[in-house]
Amino acid sequence: MATQRLTVNLPQALYEQLKQRAAQSHRTVEAELVEVVATVVPMAGELNPALTELLAQMEHLDDQALRQVAQRHLSQRAQARLQSLNLKRQREGLTEAEAQKANILLREYEQIILLRAQAAKLLKERGQDISELWVEA
Repeated sequence: MATQRLTVNLPQALYEQLKQRAAQSHRTVEAELVEVVATVVPMAGELNPALTELLAQMEHLDDQALRQVAQRHLSQRAQARLQSLNLKRQREGLTEAEAQKANILLREYEQIILLRAQAAKLLKERGQDISELWVEA
């Protein structure tokens, strides 16, 4: 991946927080900042081809199947683990293995959101009422 040099002026308190997180995760401040930015800002065109194909194939599902997709959620166990890792990241930073696990769980969550959104879009285009899809059970 090509890189670009960027000079950023940070408030001292933010720099100190990044420095502390970097030390806890045994990284440089620069590497920690890249990790934070990469976690927050998705890459353009990052959808893998399999997911792109899956989204396209959803057009062939019937309404009932689309409703099932639209109601999917990240498992409670995965939600709890992701929340725990996010809190730990804020408190003290993550190990490399924990950061990788958090990224995997975040990608899984994002995929579910994309599938749900596509299902809702298709149902709406078919004239279906989708208002109940957004009510928490």
